[in-house]
Amino acid sequence: MTEIQITRAGLNDRDFIRSVSERTWPSTYGHIISQSQIDFMLDWMYSNESLEKQMNTGCEFYIASIKKENCDWDAVGFCSVSPEKDDDSNEIAHKLNKLYVLPSAQGTGAGKALLNKSIEVAKAAGSSSLFLQVNKLNNAYTFYLKKGFIKVREFKFDIGNGFYMDDYVMRLNF
Repeated sequence: MTEIQITRAGLNDRDFIRSVSERTWPSTYGHIISQSQIDFMLDWMYSNESLEKQMNTGCEFYIASIKKENCDWDAVGFCSVSPEKDDDSNEIAHKLNKLYVLPSAQGTGAGKALLNKSIEVAKAAGSSSLFLQVNKLNNAYTFYLKKGFIKVREFKFDIGNGFYMDDYVMRLNF
């Protein structure tokens, strides 16, 4: 069994977070959206300025690390979660904004551990649910279904530069 550690990320972890994004997005989204949209979204969401703003306005980031044979820890993924108004319930809930695990570490339990941490954060803050957006063609959709999330609605919105996000909104009630 793989030993996984989840730690809170800070401003000093921005390079790692961006690196994971740059290494996971091509395999996650390359068959769904264009490379130019991937580049646009990575710059939009993962620039140092954007990550700093997210971290300073209520987004909590967490990093998953796996224990290696030599007892060192290898960081392999991250998630972010924040309190937000849920448009479907009009309640303050928590939103899982991001969850990415390096392709080489998928299947190790790191994604599940990050999801569990997000649920823990939401419950500790008094939320009764965790919601997220996932691209309709992203394989993570089935991961979330298996973890008990339900599809609430479809959501397509303009993110600028002629690009759109075409997502499902999913929710897990506690």
